[in-house]
Amino acid sequence: MDYDRLIAVMRRLALEAGDRIMEIYAADDFDVRVKSDASPVTEADEAADEIISAGLREAFPELALVTEEQAASHAETADTFLIVDPLDGTKEFINRRGDFTVNIALVEAGLPTRGVVYAPAKGRMFYTLAGGGAVEEEGPFDRDRPGRLRPIRVSDPDNGALMVVASKSHRDQATDDYIGKYTVKDMKSAGSSLKFCLVATGEADLYPRVGRTMEWDTAAGHAVLLGAGGRVVRFDDHQPLLYGKQGFANPFFIACAPNVELKDA
Repeated sequence: MDYDRLIAVMRRLALEAGDRIMEIYAADDFDVRVKSDASPVTEADEAADEIISAGLREAFPELALVTEEQAASHAETADTFLIVDPLDGTKEFINRRGDFTVNIALVEAGLPTRGVVYAPAKGRMFYTLAGGGAVEEEGPFDRDRPGRLRPIRVSDPDNGALMVVASKSHRDQATDDYIGKYTVKDMKSAGSSLKFCLVATGEADLYPRVGRTMEWDTAAGHAVLLGAGGRVVRFDDHQPLLYGKQGFANPFFIACAPNVELKDA
């Protein structure tokens, strides 16, 4: 695998998709529909998916591609595959809250090893380098030439004063009950895969997800967090969260800095 080329292509496609998303975001109105699973989809999801899917298939025709917006791709069973959520945080997009992201990742042998998370409305972009480490690129962003890169690393947490990040749109009592098992210094809310990135940069120590997610929701952020020295484990047994599962549905999980003393469910 030519990881340098992979990262360059994923980064460029994320920026192209982000530009198209922001054009639609700036419009007075945009089309919103409800999918068969009752989740919303907008013309921005579909436009971004078209850009990313076409670009990945052209650059890497030998790799399987799984993308949220193409149901036929959900039957893939490859050991190595690309996985895309062209617009994660559609509810944030619809409500114009800005916490939405473009997510592209590579999964190898059950783990997301490379990925990019771009939050166009926030002007933040995180990705893994060819060697596996994670960085945040400082804007403004040029599609063909990366700007200044800042290596990112998870925190060395104080278990007596943890920083916790939780979902903005999917917060519930079960999440609050689990967070209540920890000694928390402060909490913040964020949408989409930005929560993984806040743990990756050390802005948060712990992100528990007691709710439904799919692999395309998490793979890119998971890759960035792994590259920053973090971990993502299943909620029930604290074993690593793996990818390529039939149907691509995730169990509940916990993303954290490695020195967080995890509590049982």
